Amino acid sequence: MAQVTEHRRILVVDDEPQITRVLRTSLSSQGYDIRVANDGETALEIMKDWSPELIITDLSMPNMDGLELCRQLRPKSQAPIIVLSVRGQERTKVEALDAGADDYITKPFGIEELLARVRANLRRVPAAGDGQPTLIEIGDFRIDLSAHKVCVNQREVHLTPKEFDLLVYLARHAGKVVTHRALLAAIWGGQSTEQVEYLRVFVGQLRKKLEPDSLSPRYIVTEPWVGYRFEPGQ
Repeated sequence: MAQVTEHRRILVVDDEPQITRVLRTSLSSQGYDIRVANDGETALEIMKDWSPELIITDLSMPNMDGLELCRQLRPKSQAPIIVLSVRGQERTKVEALDAGADDYITKPFGIEELLARVRANLRRVPAAGDGQPTLIEIGDFRIDLSAHKVCVNQREVHLTPKEFDLLVYLARHAGKVVTHRALLAAIWGGQSTEQVEYLRVFVGQLRKKLEPDSLSPRYIVTEPWVGYRFEPGQ
C-alpha cells in the first residue's frame, strides 16, 4: 500500500527503550520523521528547534511526567498529543485529557491501533481547494479553518486541536442532533465509538471556553442519551 505520510514529524516521549525502539521502527516504516526523548524536559529541549506535528508521550516518566508535559506544551503548541499509560482507569484518562492530551492508549497496545490513532489525529480539516469552505461564519461564530482560529461574538477563543475539530464538526451540522457515536467516529476514529468519556471531557472544556455560562449552555445543547446539538446563536 502506498505511503502518503509526507514525512510528517512525530516526537515520541518515553523512558522505556523497548517502547521507543518499537515506535521508532514502526512509525519510520510508515514514512514518518521520528525523534525520541526519554522524559518531558528533553522533549521540550528538542522542540526548541524542531516542531513536531504530533506527540506521543508516556505518562509515568522521571523528571517531568506526561501530564506536566501536556500542561507545558499546550500554551506553546497545537500539535495533537497521544498519551500512553499502563493505567486504564477512567480518572487517569480524564486527567490526561484535561491536561491537554487529545487521545489516550492503554499499554499494552497493538501497533495497528496506534498507527490508526496517529492517522486519525494527523487528519485535520480539509485543505483549501478540495471543495470544502475554509471559513465558517454562522450565528455568533467565525471559524477560520486554515488559520485554526475561532471567534465568538468577535472574541477570539483558543482551542486545542481536538476541541477545534469537535467544534468544526458540530458547526457543520448546526441545528441537527449529532449522536455520540457519530462524533466519536468523526473526531477520534472508528475504534473509539464506545468511549463516551472522551466526549464528556471535551464538550465540558468547549463549554467553558465558548459559553457565557457553561452550567446553562446555549451553544452546545445536550440531547439526553443521544448526543449533542449545536445552536450557533443569531
